[in-house]
Amino acid sequence: MKYNADSVEAYMTLIPKERVETIDKLRTLVKNSLPEGFEETIQYGMIAYVVPLSVYPEGYLGKKGTPLPFVSIASQKNTINVYHTGLYVNESLNEWFQKAYKETYGKKIDMGKSCMRFKKEEDIPFDLLETLLKKMSVEDVIAIYDTSRNH
Repeated sequence: MKYNADSVEAYMTLIPKERVETIDKLRTLVKNSLPEGFEETIQYGMIAYVVPLSVYPEGYLGKKGTPLPFVSIASQKNTINVYHTGLYVNESLNEWFQKAYKETYGKKIDMGKSCMRFKKEEDIPFDLLETLLKKMSVEDVIAIYDTSRNH
């Protein structure tokens, strides 16, 4: 579900009330766990943590006004989703995360290419996400993006 919000504060007022606490908990986790340099914004209808244009002015997909996305949080119709582009571009990171989730929770994570879907807050692996979020810096995101664009 896409919300027509132009700020994080507006997004938080549009999502279902029963999700506000969980989304806020995820926001706090992301802000406290990401290395310095990422910026919180709204991108593609979600709360996003991006490489600011002041750091990478070329923009995502050559769009000068679109910062490089890294992590996003979304309240969808039936799930809360966390998107992490590092899981999409780094196979070993993805394998580590899926294995750690299964070992911790005893089941396979509901996951797409970079999207983790959670039906209930108790399914969200906050400790594991904290570790994941600390693994890539702004410089890592830029380097991986530049390498992928040059192939």
